Amino acid sequence: MIVPAGEGALAAAADCLGRGEIVAVPTDTVYGLAVDPTREGATRRLFAAKDRPASMPIAVLVADAEQAWTLASVPLPWFAADLAGRHWPGALTIIVERAPGWTADLGDEGRTVGLRCPNHAWMRALCRRAGPLATTSANVHGKPTADTPENVMAAMGGHVSLVVDGGRLEGAPSTVVDCTRDVVRVVREGRIAARALGVPYDSAS
Repeated sequence: MIVPAGEGALAAAADCLGRGEIVAVPTDTVYGLAVDPTREGATRRLFAAKDRPASMPIAVLVADAEQAWTLASVPLPWFAADLAGRHWPGALTIIVERAPGWTADLGDEGRTVGLRCPNHAWMRALCRRAGPLATTSANVHGKPTADTPENVMAAMGGHVSLVVDGGRLEGAPSTVVDCTRDVVRVVREGRIAARALGVPYDSAS
């Protein structure tokens, strides 16, 4: 089922996520597939739907920095907070050490978490209502990301309970930075150029 982004879609999406189901959502970059990673089996279903290796962890979208840092180990590196302050909401995913008490399944060893606050008001509202959401692009692994709700439904319809219509989305993916070391490491350069980060960095090898 495709529903337009709005208050009704917020309630419907939150209900689906609360049952551990997959919801296709609009973001400021591309359409994503979202689950509540604290629900038993939800992340496994997401990996299966995408045919994505479980060794590739899934990032988490949040409503704001306050929500993000509840999932991060303290003390938070100063440069992680600095990057978030300058580039959130926006297309920057920040990898930090995970809070020991947050044991949600993201498909990795559980030591780190990639966090992003999207520049998309509806998506942030959903995160406020449903909590932090494990979200990855709406496509089968290795295939192009669907750019319209109809194409999302055609590619992933058998796996999602709901597709939220945010119009055509053809944005570049987020830039991903690792802030678990002494120097920021650019894991993937996306919409935000590495030189625009404003901090010392190393490129991924």
